[in-house]
Amino acid sequence: MATNTHYNYIIAGTGCAGLSLVMRMLDNAFFNDKKILLIDKDIKTNNDRTWCFWEKEANYFEPCVTKKWQNLKFKGASKAVQANIAPYNYKLIRSKNLYAFCFKEIKKNPNIEIVYGIISEINTASTSVTVDDVVYTADKIFSSILLDEPQLKKSDIYLLQHFKGYFIETAEPMFDADWATLMDFSVSQKHGATFVYTLPFSPTTAIVEYTLFTENLLEENEYKLALEEYIKNDLKITDYKITEQEFGIIPMTTYTFETQHSNTIYIGTTGGATKASSGYTFTFIQKQAEAIIESLLNNSAIKQIHKPRYAFFDDVLLHLIATKKLPLDLIFERLFAKNSMPQIFKFLDEDASILENIKLCASLQIPQFAKAALQRIFK
Repeated sequence: MATNTHYNYIIAGTGCAGLSLVMRMLDNAFFNDKKILLIDKDIKTNNDRTWCFWEKEANYFEPCVTKKWQNLKFKGASKAVQANIAPYNYKLIRSKNLYAFCFKEIKKNPNIEIVYGIISEINTASTSVTVDDVVYTADKIFSSILLDEPQLKKSDIYLLQHFKGYFIETAEPMFDADWATLMDFSVSQKHGATFVYTLPFSPTTAIVEYTLFTENLLEENEYKLALEEYIKNDLKITDYKITEQEFGIIPMTTYTFETQHSNTIYIGTTGGATKASSGYTFTFIQKQAEAIIESLLNNSAIKQIHKPRYAFFDDVLLHLIATKKLPLDLIFERLFAKNSMPQIFKFLDEDASILENIKLCASLQIPQFAKAALQRIFK
């Protein structure tokens, strides 16, 4: 095997986590003289991801935001809620925009190199990455690449958030582009926890996404039929064309992902950034990137981005979903009926006070949650 030049930092994977980290490095003079290597299997130029998140202020990647909404709808089987979510905005970023924005800046910096190829090994002992039989070494590696399957304990819960989305264009104006449907649980729950969200970009364009929180994936045709049925029967749209499609899988698990092994630091979903109970990842990736930069500047330990009390709530909720003791549609219907959307967002961002946490939890189905909590404490 050939060995290439040594680097200060190797970033394995140029998805959202890797790019969020390197862009912050470019913003700080501390990294101007550091040799940085980016590695990925291929050039990223396509819309292979869509990230949705909420926030109050302009985001670090605000120039990449495709659309944002301040009016959201939630629909359950028996109750519906719609509200202005100020001071939050619900935002959507298409990956093509983020890739173009980041690589335009990256290419201006001669201290950053990019290698494309298949990563076969990340060696934490030698702090090295093997790509197509070439070994690259570094002081530190930041990796979003999951090379080995998690080794689950018997008590761990491992669900999948899987979704199929259609970007559609209608012949006539069919959408109010100022309103987005965050969750519609009125659809069939025969497969388990299931909802659809609809995010309109204009009166004639939107993404409609069929989403499930279950142990197993569906057959490909089942996603297709569910989407077609929802567009026809719920959105009352018959004349449309599909301009793009997307499919994704996000782990929702109580498994504790390793965040660091020696000088190899794991980032993104691989490093535990994904919020276990919701699947939202983008905001926590940003918190993770900022925590890493702070640790490098101060030569200190990386601060944890998830707070223990929220991890326990995630654990309890996933237990209820996995055991089907309390259907997710009923939980979320109660959650949105009893709390404002800004309160819910603050809780899901893990930014609420202890009192706010208590008030929100008290609005849910206390007997079922209390029983599940005890079962998870003594798991």
